[in-house]
Amino acid sequence: MGVYLVSVGAEDWFDDEEDGWGEVASALNAELRRRGLPPYEDVPAETDFAPGSGQAFEEKLAPSMTGFLALCQAHLSQEESETLCGWTVLVPFSLDEKIWLPVESGYCDSTMVAGAPQVLPLAEKLAAAIDLPPETPAACDNLGLSMWFRDGGTKDLAGLRPGLWSEDLDRAFYVALFLRAAQHSIRRGCPIVFS
Repeated sequence: MGVYLVSVGAEDWFDDEEDGWGEVASALNAELRRRGLPPYEDVPAETDFAPGSGQAFEEKLAPSMTGFLALCQAHLSQEESETLCGWTVLVPFSLDEKIWLPVESGYCDSTMVAGAPQVLPLAEKLAAAIDLPPETPAACDNLGLSMWFRDGGTKDLAGLRPGLWSEDLDRAFYVALFLRAAQHSIRRGCPIVFS
């Protein structure tokens, strides 16, 4: 149990069943058309991928967000913070402004859609602020980041190269999480959702 960030393939994105995202997909396309933008229909299929291939995204939000939210407050405006971590659905294309949809999703009465191209530079700004190490996993399928921060290489790396990133590993986890989510969405052309 818990809250996860996961990539969604075409099968689930357009599925109108209870566990699918079809209602959100339809509402988003209607709003995009209303704004004179093309609908989001080119969602890649989700197939079986080898672990570590970087073709899927799945991470669990378990650590405390206190240090991360303080970092956001120190380096981002309120609006930038909301763009970075207030979305329910992240899409791989640019949006001039966040889109609020009157569709219940997961834990919210409405759905906020943000564009990964707007989220990415904000996450990069925080990554630079704490000097997030390049060794941070880029393939985030099957809880790759979660395991690296909880059980893996962070302790050894912190001993070799301590810095701002290692002073609060929970904070660094969330910086990496939002950075990798935006990168994955853009690279794969897929939505990422809270589930």
